[in-house]
Amino acid sequence: MPFVNSDGARIYWRIDGRAESPPLMVVGSLGSDHAMWNPVIGALTRFFRVVRIDKRGHGASDAPDGEYQMEQLARDVLAVADTLGLKRFRYLGLSIGGMIGMQLAGTTGERIERMVLSNTSARVDPGMWAERIAAIRSGGMAAIADAVIGRFFTPAYAARNTEHYATVRQTLLSIEPTGYIGCCTAIRDMRLQPLLPGIQTPTLVVAGSFDPSTPPEQGRWIAQTIPNAQYLELPTAHLSPSEEPGRYADAVVRFLLGNDAPTSVTGRHRGENDRFDEGLTRRRQVMGDAYVDERRSSGDDFTAGFDDLITRYAWGEVWTGPALDDRTRRLLVIAQLLAQARWDEFRLHVANGLAAELDAGELEALLMQSAIYCGMPAANTAFRHAAELLRKHRADTAPK
Repeated sequence: MPFVNSDGARIYWRIDGRAESPPLMVVGSLGSDHAMWNPVIGALTRFFRVVRIDKRGHGASDAPDGEYQMEQLARDVLAVADTLGLKRFRYLGLSIGGMIGMQLAGTTGERIERMVLSNTSARVDPGMWAERIAAIRSGGMAAIADAVIGRFFTPAYAARNTEHYATVRQTLLSIEPTGYIGCCTAIRDMRLQPLLPGIQTPTLVVAGSFDPSTPPEQGRWIAQTIPNAQYLELPTAHLSPSEEPGRYADAVVRFLLGNDAPTSVTGRHRGENDRFDEGLTRRRQVMGDAYVDERRSSGDDFTAGFDDLITRYAWGEVWTGPALDDRTRRLLVIAQLLAQARWDEFRLHVANGLAAELDAGELEALLMQSAIYCGMPAANTAFRHAAELLRKHRADTAPK
């Protein structure tokens, strides 16, 4: 079971991603559980084995009564890491998750390879936190919900009323007051500022331009105080990965991969050979070994240069970026090929998509939408090709 006992509480975590990928420990904001990261989890799991932790007092973790300490919350993270056998790991924390990250890096920095501190602060007004604690004790979580949600999101995002927005709000209301108050006391009493100048962990600090909870000047101060830290500001409120998931994931992945990143992800190309090698690896991942081997073996001196061009730029550049997951990118490609009536390539991506990450329902929905925006004749042809490929796929994958 994904629980570990730590300082008198059961701490819950969940793991997403391939076992062979580098581990990334992730801790979210006060008032949220691991679902807070849903907008970016697909981008993160393509590169990392992501361990999302519900801090004590939140989600499926226990919510013991009493005051918590930041050192205790950091020990909870290490307890999960130790249970999983992780001697070293990368770390991503937002809000109180970022505070926990500073505590970890300042006291056990040898455990953390690289770290992102998102929408967080190292110094707070204790009086403000005392007022929040008093409000919860008298009126429960409902007493602060509207104010907290108003700090989580910009008005423009809130007006969209997305499913994610509703999930975040419901999660906040469902948190045990004892657990929320316990984490509030950890923030109220934290002593992080003296730790920052000694942090040696490579660090990226992310701030939201419109974040009233941890304003950007607080993020800039952290970045200036931690040696060699980098700083990024996004046009968001407190939950930056919710409002700018593409830009957020792109920046976080590139930084956390560091020297382990393919040059096509970092943008720091060592040369065309690296771009080609990484493109060929990515091409095999998306299209399959059989197709790539057939294409490369069937070429000649006349077509070899063009095939190399495709490998370097279509696969070594466009398909390697972390902002879009493979399912989204595949659907876009299929729609674009349909719009141009490029049926050979259309069939190729439909077949490989069904074999990899697409299902029949998604494909049908895409083609129905294309009938409206690309025209009935194009959709008619597309349905004919797709139906043939779907029948073949079902026959090939049916139990024998």
